[in-house]
Amino acid sequence: MSELFSFIHLPAIGFAIGIIIGLTGVGGGSLMTPILVGGLGIPPAIAVGTDLLFASITKSFGAVAHWRIGNVAKRLLAVLIGSSLTGAALAFALIHQLQPNIEALNKVIKTSLGFALFITAFALLIRPWLLKFRRTHNVTASAQDVQGNVWATAVLGVAIGAVVMLSSVGAGAIGVTALLLLHPSLPITRVVGTDIAYAVPLTAAAGLAHASVGHLDVNLLIGLLVGSVPGILLGARLSKRVPEIATRSLLVAALSFAGVKLVA
Repeated sequence: MSELFSFIHLPAIGFAIGIIIGLTGVGGGSLMTPILVGGLGIPPAIAVGTDLLFASITKSFGAVAHWRIGNVAKRLLAVLIGSSLTGAALAFALIHQLQPNIEALNKVIKTSLGFALFITAFALLIRPWLLKFRRTHNVTASAQDVQGNVWATAVLGVAIGAVVMLSSVGAGAIGVTALLLLHPSLPITRVVGTDIAYAVPLTAAAGLAHASVGHLDVNLLIGLLVGSVPGILLGARLSKRVPEIATRSLLVAALSFAGVKLVA
């Protein structure tokens, strides 16, 4: 990767992804990894490892902000962190035990990423109906972070942890949509804040695991981060002006297209 590309194009890509995160609330993994793999020709394993650390750093800003204003359900956060880290560790251990050749591993990651993108697109597609269902049934907030569905939440965490380890996708739209279904008594702001908060240690741990076996490009990571932070701030401002249906429709189309290209 040339120096000129690293100094100009990578921050531009990070900036664009940051704007999308700020507009939609969906993590960068849904679009960043497909861009790195399909657009820049980065090997899938390195793209996933680099994007995981990118996500952990960028999302940490949002997690701190949500924590300070009380938008994090602490008991739910503890369940999700424990279960998702377990799922990620199991997926990494399985890969390490099987010791597939790099071509086979890249193929598994590309396929996992493609299906994860389809699920993410579907989750974004049904979110308006899910929110309407919550309003129709007049669900109120509970004093408890986790009321029932603890085991279902733990299973969800394990599944998302495994998918994130393989594809870097899953902790954003998939996680929020599933949590809205499992814990309808929690306000949406707390669901979103908790989802962002547990994604930070999950993506950090998964990213470090990938880095330990060489699946990391430091220059790529730094270049993307330079543009992502101002992009997120700008996207958050634009989110008040751009119609939500427009950004969601565009994102669903982009994720579906990327998924088809990766699975095909």
